[in-house]
Amino acid sequence: MNDVVNVPGAAGKTPEEMAGLKNITMVVYALQALTCLWGVTAIVAIVINYVKRDDVRGTIYESHFDWQIRTFWWGLLGSLIGMALVVVLLGFPILIVVWIWMVYRVVKGWLKLNEGKPVYPA
Repeated sequence: MNDVVNVPGAAGKTPEEMAGLKNITMVVYALQALTCLWGVTAIVAIVINYVKRDDVRGTIYESHFDWQIRTFWWGLLGSLIGMALVVVLLGFPILIVVWIWMVYRVVKGWLKLNEGKPVYPA
């Protein structure tokens, strides 16, 4: 079910198309990493994920896109909960945990991408 192929021509893609998809995937990881400085980069990253999602179907990059999309939505949910609880001082530890979790997800995904491997579980 989650078999992802990392060979030239995967899902009918040329090596050039696969290289382009890898670059897009790397850009999204970079944008997610920059979220710590500018939150708007997360919005740009998620838009790219959804716009290019069909292009990565059946390739190794599909698992990375799923990983990035889940990172965004769960990170957003955790951040909103943390911000809502800042008033009772419980929010600060939650925000720190969410930040560490997001850094972990970006680093793990980026390393797997550089190794040419899918990232599981997405």
